Amino acid sequence: MKTVVPQTLRKLARATAISVGVAGSVFAATAAHADTTLYVGAYGGSFEQMLKKDVIPAFEQANPGTKVVIVPGDSTTNLAKLQAQKGKAGMDVVFLDDGPMYQAIQMGFCGKLADAPVYRDLYDIAKFKGGNAVAAGLIATGIAYNTRLFQSKGWPAPTSWQDLSDPKYKGKLVMPSIKNTYGLHGLLVESKINGGSDSNIEPGFRAMEKISPNVLSFDPSPGKIAELFQSDEVAIAVWGNGRVQALRQQGIPVEFVYPKEGAVALSMGMCVVDKSANNALAQKFVQTILTPQTQAILAESAGVAPANKKTQLSLAVAARVPSPAQIDKLIRVDWDVVNAKRAEWTQRWNRQIER
Repeated sequence: MKTVVPQTLRKLARATAISVGVAGSVFAATAAHADTTLYVGAYGGSFEQMLKKDVIPAFEQANPGTKVVIVPGDSTTNLAKLQAQKGKAGMDVVFLDDGPMYQAIQMGFCGKLADAPVYRDLYDIAKFKGGNAVAAGLIATGIAYNTRLFQSKGWPAPTSWQDLSDPKYKGKLVMPSIKNTYGLHGLLVESKINGGSDSNIEPGFRAMEKISPNVLSFDPSPGKIAELFQSDEVAIAVWGNGRVQALRQQGIPVEFVYPKEGAVALSMGMCVVDKSANNALAQKFVQTILTPQTQAILAESAGVAPANKKTQLSLAVAARVPSPAQIDKLIRVDWDVVNAKRAEWTQRWNRQIER
């Protein structure tokens, strides 16, 4: 199927081409201090810090002469970087949400994953069709709410996606733009619960027109959302359970809700970039992320449900991530349909919702 790339993504690609060129000199300077430098495109914020603190040191120690450098960015930005670096030195491994990951695969940016025993231990939902990518972990997109603010207002906890249009949340809602996976999930689920589907998005846009007056911010930045929750400027947000877990670790009073209509499945995908000069090492890094030991770190630090069935979690950590039973109930997205329409929907969103 023909891949459709949002106009915003094309603009990002052009802009990132400059940064990739500049980064080349930085990459070269860093590589001078190691036999091999592995560049990993990954989510910024708490996820980046977790990798640097709890994963990368052990990987570097197990692979002498290796230096791992994180290239931080959200999924849209890192996909644009992949476009910009075609045929040039750049990222060797990249983490992307499942929607952008399927785009990356269609564009030929992800090479085949090498066969390894660890892949036999994964849940089926963690395997991307075609064998070019795999889920590092599984997340649920639902509703985050400010427990301190709710308590002070005497409001009951939200239970439904329909709650987002409640007038009492006027100016108190964060709905990420649909350029972000959480925002796109919000549009898709509003469509489904109002009689539509992934291929019939009209009910979703009608619902979003009712919700948009409540929106204070469409900014998906984790740092910005954390700041708004901390200052009690927002009461409620469409967000992932992993991001909520990161806020809780910072002492921010926020809880995650699985709406009664269902939360949406989000796979934290990762792939080895096609024609990486460090393919063997990149394959090893992906396999390391999938070991039960690293999967337990991701669950504890990032609130990500393990992709590896053999991962052992403490009762406290297991209570904070989607259980296998909850994962089975998550709403799935047909990314072949959605990616083909995403550019059109983004343009419409910009005109109709985020004005």
